[in-house]
Amino acid sequence: MALSGTTTFDLTIEEVIEEAYERCGLSVRSGFDLKMARRSMNLLFAEWANRGLNLWTIEQRTQTLTASTTSYDLDTDLVDIMSAVLYEASDTTVDKQLDRLSRAEYLHISKKTTEATPTQFFLERSITPKLYLYPTPNAADTFKYYALTRLQDAGDYTNNAEVPFRFLPSLTAGLAYYLAMKKAPDRIQLLKASYEDEWQRAAAEDSTRTSVNLVPKIGVM
Repeated sequence: MALSGTTTFDLTIEEVIEEAYERCGLSVRSGFDLKMARRSMNLLFAEWANRGLNLWTIEQRTQTLTASTTSYDLDTDLVDIMSAVLYEASDTTVDKQLDRLSRAEYLHISKKTTEATPTQFFLERSITPKLYLYPTPNAADTFKYYALTRLQDAGDYTNNAEVPFRFLPSLTAGLAYYLAMKKAPDRIQLLKASYEDEWQRAAAEDSTRTSVNLVPKIGVM
């Protein structure tokens, strides 16, 4: 049996668009069709950020802290902080876990200017995300965190989408559904169902696998 010997299959933005149009029973006929589909794809990427954890968009970042400075502007591509630790300037070999505060919990701290080694943080998820630390840092410590970031824009039609190959079916199905709302309304329900099915299958696979130990609780009845 002959095999290809390759595992490099991918789709360019243009090929994803062509496949999506074909699922709508249509073909790309003009530059406007391409432009419209690329805009829909970028909206689809934004929608994916609301659907939950996309593990391939998580990266480790750091923020150098300044004594007496409570808040810091973070990168605008940040969607959320998944977890964070602090290592002090006096000992960079030990990571100290930080607890996350809600908006209300941070608001209710009576004296936010108290200076010490931070133990808690609050992320204001605005257009420019803002990080607040409590207590206010008293040294040039380092805030290290796992950032959930935005998917890169589609860009040029010859680009590849910033998705792993496992999500290519979901990407294509999602774009076909978005295009159907404008171009093929008779296929909306079919393509929506296909998209949700492809997304659920890919999202279920895109999860962290960890060991779990279950210990029975023994007590007096």
